[in-house]
Amino acid sequence: MSAHHPLTMARLLAPILETAPITHRLEVTFGDVTVLVASNSKGLIDKLADYYRDFVGGGGATRIPVTAIEAGPPDFDLPFAVKGREPGKTKIKEAYCDLPDGRVVKKLLTGLVFLFGHGDNYAVGPCIDNDNQVVNFINNRFIELCLKRGALLFHAAGVAEGGKGLVIAGFSGAGKSTLALEIMRHGTDFVSNDRVMVAKADSGLVMTGVAKMPRVNPGTVLNNPSLHGVMSEADRGRFSALPQAELWDLEHKYDAFIDTCFGPGRFKLSCPMAGLVVLRWKRDSSPMTAQRVDLRERRDLMAAFMKDLGLFYEFEDADEPTMASQKAYLDLLGDLPVLEIDGGVDFHKAAEACLEFLRRVKG
Repeated sequence: MSAHHPLTMARLLAPILETAPITHRLEVTFGDVTVLVASNSKGLIDKLADYYRDFVGGGGATRIPVTAIEAGPPDFDLPFAVKGREPGKTKIKEAYCDLPDGRVVKKLLTGLVFLFGHGDNYAVGPCIDNDNQVVNFINNRFIELCLKRGALLFHAAGVAEGGKGLVIAGFSGAGKSTLALEIMRHGTDFVSNDRVMVAKADSGLVMTGVAKMPRVNPGTVLNNPSLHGVMSEADRGRFSALPQAELWDLEHKYDAFIDTCFGPGRFKLSCPMAGLVVLRWKRDSSPMTAQRVDLRERRDLMAAFMKDLGLFYEFEDADEPTMASQKAYLDLLGDLPVLEIDGGVDFHKAAEACLEFLRRVKG
């Protein structure tokens, strides 16, 4: 149940803005959308400019303002409601409160607070130390816009070859990002790491990713030569000594910058969608299998990619559901080719199967 409070965002932010002059700015552009990032911290803007280096610049017809204020964790006296733990996660990370003009989301582990509504978007707190959460907030504003334009949200990664894209979904912990990066070794482009928006266009389906670098675990790095540079030699020695099964479950993560690992110009963000892959494999010794399936007959696979919108989506209707229906996804995808990968985990073989599938279906 949502918590409510009569205080407005403007009144909450007024004393903070009075003591935090906004003097530093950055523009990042995703397709026709430019996010105007403003901050009181040059250090934060510099970090964001480096992170978004493939997307720095203006020119988008649609503009989204985001203000990030570097400060201590704000102590807003609000009746926050704690959001339940997500499936497959071990920690409760967020609490929220709805205001007359927007929503406040508090990150429980870092103290960073986000306020958004009616076109206003603010991050307040230790932004520099938690710049990954600021990146997520910026990307969420772009995701929200895509969904309001009619796209559906997929929990998936994405790659493309020859201008045609493949969406890669999988149940929690299946390794969709690891597979996408394995496919990248074959010369493809990168579209997205964990979220893909799919929409209908006159020419067919269009898939759009988010400008977020893959966060990979040590096992992924050790098994993909293209990722060699993201790990120190000390870490390489330490993690190489661990059993493969233990590597799989490690919480330790590295940012894998696409241009550094695979070369410049490989992050494309949007392209026509030619197919969907669903990972259903298991960590056992059985042989990997890949076969075409009809989603209308295999609705058990749909949970792998159907995605709840979460707390960072501003609903125009308070009763609007947080996840689109199976029917909405099936209507969107229509007769799109779908490949199910089952059996035991084999990233090398799966990458080859995905590329063969993409080349067959893209015409």
